[in-house]
Amino acid sequence: MVSSSAKKWLDEQYSLLASDGMLVKRPILIGDDFVLVGFKETDWKNSLGIE
Repeated sequence: MVSSSAKKWLDEQYSLLASDGMLVKRPILIGDDFVLVGFKETDWKNSLGIE
């Protein structure tokens, strides 16, 4: 469960990213139980269950 202050912070970050996609130079993948920053094909495939 995410606290209300954490949710507010996340909402602000999503708004900033939506307004300027160049704020992030690396891809970010957020799952239910993981966060991947950057791109390593094997990590993404394992996290997404892709063979």
